[in-house]
Amino acid sequence: MLPDLLVPLAGEYQFFNLFRYITFRTGGATITALLISLLCGPAMIRWLKGHQAEGQPIRADGPESHLVTKIGTPTMGGLLILGAFALSTLLWMPLSNPYLWPVLSVALAFGAVGSFDDWMKLRRRSHHGMSGRMKLALQLLVAFAVTIVFVELSPAQLRYGVAVPFLKDTLVPLGLMYVPFAMLVIVGASNAVNLTDGLDGLAIVPVMIVAACFGLIAYLAGNVNFSSYLQINYVPGTGDLAVMCGALLGAGLGFLWFNAPPARVFMGDTGSLALGGALGAMSVATRHELVLAITGGLFVVETLSVILQVASFKLTGKRIFLMAPLHHHFERKGWAESTIVIRFWIIAVVLALAGLSSLKLR
Repeated sequence: MLPDLLVPLAGEYQFFNLFRYITFRTGGATITALLISLLCGPAMIRWLKGHQAEGQPIRADGPESHLVTKIGTPTMGGLLILGAFALSTLLWMPLSNPYLWPVLSVALAFGAVGSFDDWMKLRRRSHHGMSGRMKLALQLLVAFAVTIVFVELSPAQLRYGVAVPFLKDTLVPLGLMYVPFAMLVIVGASNAVNLTDGLDGLAIVPVMIVAACFGLIAYLAGNVNFSSYLQINYVPGTGDLAVMCGALLGAGLGFLWFNAPPARVFMGDTGSLALGGALGAMSVATRHELVLAITGGLFVVETLSVILQVASFKLTGKRIFLMAPLHHHFERKGWAESTIVIRFWIIAVVLALAGLSSLKLR
């Protein structure tokens, strides 16, 4: 909004030239989202506590310590993240950018699905909310709609292809199969973040790390000179998604202030489904879907641990891990929660650096 309003005044007031630059607006979006989160957080938490007398339902079959340390903590803190993210994005990003609305729609729609799921859990006083099939169907419907938009926005040569990291000029043509592939990326990322969100601060920091990575990727992919130099695919218009990534980073930092152990609020499915969906949508928009699997490798590992656990139990009757997702396995092994969280953060940083290295190592 601000670029639309202020850039036309740059001829008269030179200061407004700053709003032409993506880097300046990304910094502004980050700070704005952080301030919104910090200022609105206490009131939001009080409101959530007032409507959630007993807090988020805790799984009886989960780690025993959670029944003591996490009982009574309100959920749906993702509303704070989404609010700060959406407001800051709309303030600092040009409303005419064609990638703004599909990515924002994914975040808000998935957040709405997660909110309804959280509400049902609170109402039933159970960790079971919406049926898995209903949740997945709604996510796939949204993902299909935005994928069609992304395909139409993409340059003709990229429309149905998937770029391979570390290889220059390598595009795997999928034809119409690209649509279900992109849907899988968006929905898979959403649910992967959801599975990772099990300990205080565990999911939000890797989300911010991946958002920072894709802020850089979007900036480079949307610039014809940088993309040519790095030999990555040029996708016009995606540069401004860096502003959206900045807003996500700022909103995440503000939420972490309240989610740091011991958490005063959980993001719930409201936040995790929305954040994962937004990252997945950005990867499809910038045509770096496979890079997301590297930078967000922690989410991939957490998801694989659940898949392997379920498959092993159904096929052999035995479990591979003491408990899935993987972070609960280490809890059962006696690791302190803070130890698990910090070590997983370290892994997330290493994987993010590996993903970013694909931009140059070609």
